[in-house]
Amino acid sequence: MRDQSNGYESIAEHFMRARNASIGPQIVREWARRLRPGASILDVGCGYGIPISQTLLQDGFELYGIDASPTLVSCFRKQFPNTTVECNCVEDSLFFSRTFDAVIAWGLMFILPVESQRILIEKAARALNSGGHFAFTATKEPGTWTDNLTERESISLGAEEYERELIKHGFTLLGNDEDEGDNYYYFATKV
Repeated sequence: MRDQSNGYESIAEHFMRARNASIGPQIVREWARRLRPGASILDVGCGYGIPISQTLLQDGFELYGIDASPTLVSCFRKQFPNTTVECNCVEDSLFFSRTFDAVIAWGLMFILPVESQRILIEKAARALNSGGHFAFTATKEPGTWTDNLTERESISLGAEEYERELIKHGFTLLGNDEDEGDNYYYFATKV
């Protein structure tokens, strides 16, 4: 049976201690400026909510979260009791059976199997309102490596393949950026 959390349930406590909360919020805030005040955002792979969900909530957005680790979701609920969060994997989630103004998947894409990465892009497209925004992190170059926390294989399809997948599902790639933790961002909008 596949571990739907891709190894994160077994290392949840370590992950929460190791996550550098200063990496990510600045670029996520810049990305979110494209949205109207109070816009609805789905954080896929929200973990325990710090710092990405926390940043978006502080900036007044209506946030929903999904994560496959029961431990991380439990901690998310304690941190943000008024925010809707679901414990589920990308493949099985219905994304709350609604649409959003934006979807973000920070630190998630590359820990998913290749087919699940494609599913995430497709489901993000279906879950977005027309003109909605999608952001995710994955390396620019295609490749595989061993995740330093889970010791599982991580896979990046690379910029060219991600752009092809985005276009296939009705997105336009708006650009890319990189943060102080060397995380490479993809910013797309639904046409």
